[in-house]
Amino acid sequence: MAPSNHTAAEPTLFSAVLTPHRSLNATGFLILMAAIGGLSFAAGITFLLLGAWPVFGFLGLDVLLVYLAFRINYRTATAFEQVSVTPSVLKVRKVTHHGRVAEWDLNPLWVRLDREVHEEFGLQRLFLLSHGRRLPVATFLSPQERERFAAALSAAINEAKRGPTQMVP
Repeated sequence: MAPSNHTAAEPTLFSAVLTPHRSLNATGFLILMAAIGGLSFAAGITFLLLGAWPVFGFLGLDVLLVYLAFRINYRTATAFEQVSVTPSVLKVRKVTHHGRVAEWDLNPLWVRLDREVHEEFGLQRLFLLSHGRRLPVATFLSPQERERFAAALSAAINEAKRGPTQMVP
């Protein structure tokens, strides 16, 4: 049997795409805005009938500001982090909501996880340490989610450090 001239792609030991959590979907947003708009309109009409007509405009302005705040919040939700580990590369790719991309390729043999833990609130921040540099990861996650992510990432880094293994038939 002749040796193959092409090299096989490395197996992916770990891969995750992290996105900011948004608890209100599009339908919920429409219902909330309709409720806020309806309540503000009803209150505005009441003030208008009482002769306090400027209040009507301010209540409309409140609805507009709530709408703009939600739109900005949804736009920032397009940001994400991608983390993948192969036996030779730990790749981190961060994309901001503006579309700016930053990528880091780290050697998993030299990477370790650094955790900032608050005794009451859990894992607050997670960093990848390599050659004296700290790269924050999993910034979108809650402390509990960050803990699970750190455990899975740590297992993948340790597997990469062990090196390739072969199954014996």
